[in-house]
This record gives sequence, C-alpha cells and structure tokens, in this order.
Amino acid sequence: MTKLIYNRRRFLGTAAATGAVLASPAYLRHASAQSGGEVNIWTYNNFVPDSFKSQFEADTGIKVNVRLVDDQGKQFNLLAAEQPNPTVDIMTVAGHRFLQFIEGGLLAPLDTGRLTNWGNINPVYSESDWSTINGEKWGAPILAGMEVLAYNTEVVGAEEALSWNTLFSDKYKGKNAYIIQDMMSIVMLMKGYDGNMVEYLNDPEKAAAIVEEAKNFLIEKKPLVRKYYDGGAEFQQMMVNQDIVLGHAWNGPAAALINDGFPLAMAIPNEGSYGFVYTYNIANNAPNADNAYTFIDAILSSPEIGAAMTKASGFISTYKDVAPHLSEIEQKSTSFPEEQLANMKFFRAEANELKYGLVDPAVEAIKAA
Repeated sequence: MTKLIYNRRRFLGTAAATGAVLASPAYLRHASAQSGGEVNIWTYNNFVPDSFKSQFEADTGIKVNVRLVDDQGKQFNLLAAEQPNPTVDIMTVAGHRFLQFIEGGLLAPLDTGRLTNWGNINPVYSESDWSTINGEKWGAPILAGMEVLAYNTEVVGAEEALSWNTLFSDKYKGKNAYIIQDMMSIVMLMKGYDGNMVEYLNDPEKAAAIVEEAKNFLIEKKPLVRKYYDGGAEFQQMMVNQDIVLGHAWNGPAAALINDGFPLAMAIPNEGSYGFVYTYNIANNAPNADNAYTFIDAILSSPEIGAAMTKASGFISTYKDVAPHLSEIEQKSTSFPEEQLANMKFFRAEANELKYGLVDPAVEAIKAA
C-alpha cells in the first residue's frame, strides 16, 4: 500500500488556483441591461470565484462587495445588531441554522420565481425537507458537506462500503474510526429512526429510548473500534499511517486525501447519512434586494460556475451536471452517484435542545464504558 505525506497547503493552493479559469456564462454574456449599483455579500472564502465576480461586474455594472465570514454565530450576531437597517444583501447561512435566523427576523423569504435558474439546482438539495420552513424557501443551495463512509480502496471493496454495518464488522476490527457524537445520529438512522429527533419533539420518552438504544449499540461495538477521533486531521493521519482502512468522516478531509493521490474513496451508505447545505440568503430589509436577486440568479446559471465553486472551496456542488466540468480525481472527491445522494438526510435544528440534551450524556457514557 502506498504511503503518502498529506500536504493540505498544496491541496488548498491547487484548489484555489482552479477558480481562475471560468468562462462567462450565457446569462451574463447576453444580459440585456446594465443595472449598476452594488451588492454586499457576507460569505466564506472561495465561495464567490474571482473570475465570476469580475465577469458579473463587467456585464451588469453591479459592484460586488465581499466580506469574509468564518462563523455562523458571529454572522448572526452582527446581522442582529444591524437590523432593521442591515448593510448586507446576501448572506451564507447553513440550512440547519435557518430557524435561528428566521425566528430572529433576519432573513427575507426567497422568491424563487425571480430566479430563472432555480431549476439548475439538484432537487436533492433544493426540495429537501430542511429547505422549506413556514411554507417558504429561505435560501438558494450552493455547496454541501456530508458525513460519509471513507475507505482505503486497496483494502475495502466498493460494495462493502455501501453499508454502515461494514464499519462495525469483525472483519475490520481495530482498523476503523469514527466521531462518536456524529455516529449517534447515523446509528439512529440505521435503526430506522429520525436522527434529527424532530419526530419526537412531543414524545421525549421515545426520544430517550431511541438514544439509549443507539448508546447500547455503540457500547456493544466498542471492542471493534480503533479510535474515537475528534478532528479531520486526525482521521487523515490515521489513514496515511495505515492505522485504519475505513471510517466515518466528513467529506472535506476525505476529499483532500483523494486529491493528494491517496487510494481513498467515499460512499453514502444505503442506510443513509446526514449532511448540511450552505445557501445564499437575502437579508430582511436588504438595501439592494434587486441586485441580490440578479447576483444569485447569475451564480446559479451554469454548471461551470458550480464546478469552479467546488474546486475553490472543496465542498460539493449542489448544481446539476457539474461532473463533466471536473477532472476525474475532482469528480471522485466531490461528487456521488444519484442513487447515493438519494440516501442523504439533512441536519435540522428544531429538536437540537432535546437531541443533544440526551446525546451528549450518552456519548460520555460510551467513552467511559
């Protein structure tokens, strides 16, 4: 098996550089009018490809002002402090944080009728249960992250990786690892329950019984696990050192290893998994709402743009037909077959107080067992 020294700096530099080659989409090339003005965006690094920004400004006359954010909580607090007269037009909110922003009166419902390119988003992301609250859409999905079963392709077969049960099998005893808190949600899903616990908001006794069942399962399987880990770098190092050959992981750290040439692949197992989606959202009382819609519609206009965002950020594109615009290794690290995407569930926040009030003590009990 190939040994490899993981170099995240090289990966990030390569990924960022790919964002520089982006053709002007037809939506912009054939824009009928220059609207002018500006649009103010709070977003994460590399979520607006530089080449798209330049072309959008040239073709519409709208100046794009990007303020980088690195934390959803900070963004919430800043926006709340600015209301009712925010300086921002577009924000980048994760879907499982929608409720907090909506209840705070910080987001405007998204009028998808004003987005001619809404149909370019894969409905797995745009029409899932997390995306509609109070009968309204609140954001345009752009990039996604998810929990996967990552495996060394020189040891574990692709068919084996289609079930979470492989992670807990005697065959790979001592060669596996997972983030224990995240695995609680997945184990609940494996057993046919709602890992978000939204279904049990009015039945806390059932919620407690489900968490107890998941806890006992993981205690039973504890002799098989190599390590409960906490961060992506630790997962990467265990893989590179051949300490493990498969494990539960977030797709980002796994994708970085794939892009560095390590013999790794990812699967969304048949029992399902959880993920989250970053979205572009329009602020309530946005000062430049029309320009915000023009920007969002433009960035949704072509799979080439989605591919550029994926290359630059390392997250999975939510756009349809992105794969042909990615290299073979980029496809391997940032895309999944439609049948696997259909297994995805998305984190929701409505029952977080109930869920983590039960899960956190269960996690400590598993560690102590």
